[in-house]
Amino acid sequence: MANPVLNDKQLEKAANEAGWGAPAQTDWSAPTQGSRRPVDDGPVSPWTPASGVMTVGGTVSATAVLFILLLAGAVVGWTGVDAPEGEVYSFPTFAILGVFVGFALAITLAFKPMWARVLAPIYAIAQGLFVGAISRAYETYYDGIVVQAAGVTVAVFAGMLALYGLRIIKVTDRFRRTVVGATLGIMVFYGISLLMSLFGATPPFITSTSAFGIGFSVLVAALAAFNLALDFDFIERGSKQGMPKAVEWFAAFGLVVTVVWLYLEILRLLAKLRER
Repeated sequence: MANPVLNDKQLEKAANEAGWGAPAQTDWSAPTQGSRRPVDDGPVSPWTPASGVMTVGGTVSATAVLFILLLAGAVVGWTGVDAPEGEVYSFPTFAILGVFVGFALAITLAFKPMWARVLAPIYAIAQGLFVGAISRAYETYYDGIVVQAAGVTVAVFAGMLALYGLRIIKVTDRFRRTVVGATLGIMVFYGISLLMSLFGATPPFITSTSAFGIGFSVLVAALAAFNLALDFDFIERGSKQGMPKAVEWFAAFGLVVTVVWLYLEILRLLAKLRER
């Protein structure tokens, strides 16, 4: 998620974990005392990691694999909800476990980004279980809302990609710091709200259909959309810098995290609008 998952520190950490780093360059142009200039062997081929380098195409392929796994998990989660006659009677336990597994894997990958090739697919399946189940629950009470939410999510993704590609949105250091700071703030707020809910004291505007509640959902959804620009920037810079190929899976993981977040926020927003 700069997306807190995808940022400069993570890019550097991934490179270090992979043992990536070009050999140190020595300036032979400066004369040294009591020494002669070494023999020039001519042009040297540029150094690249033995395992290959990160590319945009490779990241797209990894992202596609993760989304297929996410959708597969979502199908299982959807069918696991018992909702006859327009009423949800039971929510599958494995969907709740998927949330905790996904959260644990996200924390792990924040410290071990090079494990993404193995852990990112597991994360996609685990999150898919929850996304499918919660989508089925929303669909039970708001007919057609899942198709609407999915359509809006795709439209926002395409729009942000176009805005980024045309450089209408430019990811500067200030932009990156602002979005990352706001995202971390929302994460902390949601964490506190979760703890409060255990004692029956959830902040009302999170689920409220008031103008303030709807405005809050719009703000969070917009923040998730801006994180997409940061994800695109991370992928572009990583490929231009020739990062190790394994970073493709870490970048794909971060992109999936953002898209899932965006979808869930849009789903919540549409539900509020249906209640108005």
